[in-house]
Amino acid sequence: MGKVSIIVPVYNTGTKLKKCLDSLVNQTVKDIEIIIINDGSTDNSEEVIKEYIKNNSKENEDKTESNSSENSNSVKIEFYSKENEGIAKTRNYGIEKATSDYILFVDSDDYINKKLVEKLLPYIEQNIDLIKFKLQRVNENGEILEKTDGPVFEKTTGQEGFNKLYSQDVLLDSPCVYLIKKELFKKNNFTFKRTYHEDFGLMPLVIVSAKNIVSTPYYLYSYVQSSNSLMRNDDYNKTLKRIEDVWFHYDNAMNKIEKMNLEKTTKENIKIYYTNATILKIYELKEEDQKQFIQEIKKRKMYKNIKTRNLKQLIKRYLLKFNIKLYIKMR
Repeated sequence: MGKVSIIVPVYNTGTKLKKCLDSLVNQTVKDIEIIIINDGSTDNSEEVIKEYIKNNSKENEDKTESNSSENSNSVKIEFYSKENEGIAKTRNYGIEKATSDYILFVDSDDYINKKLVEKLLPYIEQNIDLIKFKLQRVNENGEILEKTDGPVFEKTTGQEGFNKLYSQDVLLDSPCVYLIKKELFKKNNFTFKRTYHEDFGLMPLVIVSAKNIVSTPYYLYSYVQSSNSLMRNDDYNKTLKRIEDVWFHYDNAMNKIEKMNLEKTTKENIKIYYTNATILKIYELKEEDQKQFIQEIKKRKMYKNIKTRNLKQLIKRYLLKFNIKLYIKMR
């Protein structure tokens, strides 16, 4: 059992895989497990993975379900191939296969700092449930475009950590900027769900369920902003499916929150977070679909999630109840 299992879902990223996998294999701490899962790619991703394992291993032993190998630096590599099911189910698949205490998610077109595990090792040794680090956006040449900001804090409870993050960190719900205790998923029966916005649906719940959390100042994850990712998605049917999944995650979160043993402030804050994050999705819709979206807001009486701790929040609650479009403009 290694200290960290790195889960890499792969779908049609053959041209970018080598840089991603190099950043994992070349970690300065070698006591890790790399789990690569080909999610039904239709390009040459599987061939690239197999060739990579062959070139970075002493041996390549076939198994019934997977290929397993260990490179000369004792990094364990497990490779699985399955039919296309989407990133949510692929991450769940990786969690089931992981044998380490901690899990790290890396998207196959991104890469990480070679000292990621080394930098976070002191927190692993303290048995911290959630270890947060920072992300930088880079172009395809590796040039830094933007460094995402957010609060830095020492060990605190998961609930208090969420209360520090929820209004200040734009990447609160990205699983790729956390080292996560595997038992958090198991003991809470947490799984990624649906095709879209699965991070939004799960990570806030994971955070508040953590016994403890730290937020470090280290920029260790590089998100590659490619020319393709900058292109607008013209498939409006996918946009409508994303909105459908947002409502699923919102309703599921509200249900789970009521069953969790949360402090009053945390419960209020996580409801505010889900409310605002959901409402902002209206900008993705055409005007004719915005009307139905507003009806969904009213049906759920989401204004009740805005607590009136001060005059500003009182005004926002009133607007969310009686003038939703004006409320959205205030965001």
